[in-house]
Amino acid sequence: MSKMKKIFSIGLLFTLVFTLVACNGKEDKAGTTDAGDEKVTLNFWGFGATGYEELVKEYMEENPNVTIKFKTSENAEHHDALFTALSAGSGAPDIAMLEVDQLDRFKKAEDRFVNLYDVGAKDVQDQYLDWKWNGGQNTAGDFLIGLPTDIGPKALYYRTDVFEAAGLPTDPAEVEALINSPEAFKDAGIQVKEKTGKPFVDSMEMAYRAYLDAANESHLNPEGELLLENEGNAVKQAYDFAVDLNAAGLVGKFEMWTPEWANAVNNGDFAVELGAGWLKGWMEGNAPDASGNFKVATLPTEFAANWGGSYLAIPAETENSQAAFDFIKWLTSPENQLSSFQTNGLFPSAPAVYEMEEFKTSEDKFFGGQVTSVVFAEAAKDINGAVYKGEKYVPVNNEILNALRNVQEGADPKEEWEAAVKRAKDLVSR
Repeated sequence: MSKMKKIFSIGLLFTLVFTLVACNGKEDKAGTTDAGDEKVTLNFWGFGATGYEELVKEYMEENPNVTIKFKTSENAEHHDALFTALSAGSGAPDIAMLEVDQLDRFKKAEDRFVNLYDVGAKDVQDQYLDWKWNGGQNTAGDFLIGLPTDIGPKALYYRTDVFEAAGLPTDPAEVEALINSPEAFKDAGIQVKEKTGKPFVDSMEMAYRAYLDAANESHLNPEGELLLENEGNAVKQAYDFAVDLNAAGLVGKFEMWTPEWANAVNNGDFAVELGAGWLKGWMEGNAPDASGNFKVATLPTEFAANWGGSYLAIPAETENSQAAFDFIKWLTSPENQLSSFQTNGLFPSAPAVYEMEEFKTSEDKFFGGQVTSVVFAEAAKDINGAVYKGEKYVPVNNEILNALRNVQEGADPKEEWEAAVKRAKDLVSR
C-alpha cells in the first residue's frame, strides 16, 4: 500500500486465529450472483491513502446499477476489524484490501473468502507480474485470495546535495555504478559521515530492511517453525548488517513516519532511504522543502526487493461475489493502475503499464525532472518472488526491531539478539 503510515505497528488478535480456522463460515456463494440489471450495493473496506474514492465514483457512473460504499482507515485498525468480522461470521464487507505483511494471517482462513479462480480470475492472470500473482495463492496454487493491486519495488532515494558535499557522484547512473554492493554501500556511508557528519541511513529499521526485504526466507516457515536460530538465517544476516552500520556511526535515529523523520527528510539530515515506489508519492506531498534535492537509483542486487503492496479480496459471506469481482477486476486493470500511480503513487503490478507512454515519460519535478518510474519498473522485474512470512510475522519482527533499537542505545548486540529470539519463541508457542 502506498503512503501507508505505521505500517508495522500492528496489533494482532492472536486468539482469534484458531477461531477463524476452526469455525464454519457461511456457504461460499462464489459465482452464484450476477448483478446484471439488478441494483447491487457493495461495501468496500480499504486502508491508507489510495485515492480509490475517485475510481469508485467513476465505476458507479459507468455502472448505475452498482452502489459502492468505500470506507478507509489506518492499516492496523482495518485489518483487525476485518479479522473480527470474519471470526464472527458476519459484518465483513463485500470487498477488502489485504496488505502483504498481513496476507498469511488471512490465508490461514481461506474458507472465509471467495476463491477468485471460481469467479473468473484465470482470465486476467496474464496481466500481472508472476511473483505478485503467486503471492495471492495458497501453497497448493488452487485458491486465489486476492487480485494484485500495487507493489513496492525498492530503490535508493538519495540526497544529491548531501552526496555532493561528501564528494560522491549525483548522477543516477554513476551512483548505481558506485554503490553496487553492500560493501560499497557502507563505504559510501563512511565517506558521507566523514565529510558531512551526517548519518547515511535514517534508522536501524531501514538498515535492517536492506537485507531483510531481499531475503528468500523470513522468520517462520509454512509449518510455523521459527527459523531465527538456523545457521545462515537471513534475518540474522540483516540484523548483523544493521548492527555493523550502526557501529560505524552510519545510522540515524529518525524513525519512519514520526515528525522527526519528516523534518529530517525535509532538511536533508540523512543521506539515503532504501524506499519503495510508494514512498515517492508521500515525499512529493509531505516534504516540500526537499523538492529538487532527491534522486533515485537502483539498489545493489543483494538489496533488490519488494516492500509493501496489497491485494483485493472478497469475503465469502458476500451475496454479490460476481459483482464484487467485476469491480475489483476493473479497479486493478492496467489502465486504472496507471491512474492510481499518477494520482497517488501506487506502483503498478501490471507490467503493461511500464510500456505506456504516460508512464515512461512522466518526469518528476520533485526529483529534479528524473523519470523515476523507469527506475522502479526495472527494480520490479528484478524481484525474485513473494516470501512466506506467516501469521505472526509482525509481532515476531517487532521483537527484532526492539532489539536493534536497544543496540543503538548501547546494549550488547549478541545479548539483544538472544533475548529477541527467546521472546519470538514465546510468541510462536502461544
